[in-house]
Amino acid sequence: MSEDQTDSVADAERLSALVSVWWEAVDSFTRILEHVGEDQWATPTDLPGWDVHAVAAHTAHLESLLAGRRHEEVDIGDAPHAIGTMGHFTEQGVVVRRDESPDALITEIRESTTARHTQLLADPPIDPSVPAPGLFGAIGWSTGLLLRNRPLDVWMHEQDVRRALDMPGNLDSAPALHSAAYLMESLPFIVGKRAQTPAGDVVRLEVDGHDPVSAVVGEDGRGRTATHDDGPPAVTLGMDRGTWIVLAGGRRAAEPGVVRMSGDAELGARVVAALGVTP
Repeated sequence: MSEDQTDSVADAERLSALVSVWWEAVDSFTRILEHVGEDQWATPTDLPGWDVHAVAAHTAHLESLLAGRRHEEVDIGDAPHAIGTMGHFTEQGVVVRRDESPDALITEIRESTTARHTQLLADPPIDPSVPAPGLFGAIGWSTGLLLRNRPLDVWMHEQDVRRALDMPGNLDSAPALHSAAYLMESLPFIVGKRAQTPAGDVVRLEVDGHDPVSAVVGEDGRGRTATHDDGPPAVTLGMDRGTWIVLAGGRRAAEPGVVRMSGDAELGARVVAALGVTP
């Protein structure tokens, strides 16, 4: 087998694994929604303007688009939390489903994802670089990016529902591991762009259950993955996986004592405040 063929097989295997992680995330999310009480659907979540019903509606919207269904253009009214073009677009999906029953939302998610899953099994993606289908490709996403993002999005929203309803759990599953590790890749961006870390300083991140990652800022002000040659960290941050996804997901500010910190406390505080990288 040639090197190109080996790479192609590896790409196909990685994409297949992502499909499996997404499918597991969907199953877990819909099972949690089944346990939401009638009086709990209006419970606010950490996402501004969205209650549990809105989180489910948003997921139903995006998964329906991937299944080939049409997006409906509607007036979203007064929605200050819907920031930018993408925020406006996703809010439309929520508004369209505002009067849908919980059972209808769960059914839509299951029907859409089953249709998409069946399609992916019948015609497995093999090239991560090709444009994603439909709207996602139109905004510049590749198939690889889409398949990495969907399990993250679905699992993060499951966690939004769990926190809102005080139903913690599912922090050790394949979607949880995928999502936490994926978000850890953002450390160079956080350190360089958002936290205004001085050039040459190394920041080390330790999330329980994952290999530590470190980032350093170059003379150009950009963050990159650090190596041993960059020296010891100026600050080391440590936390459990649940805390990490809350902070990196931009859901809540850090509660006192949940982040372990050693080294430059001022820099560490800036990095912690800058961790939120998802809307």
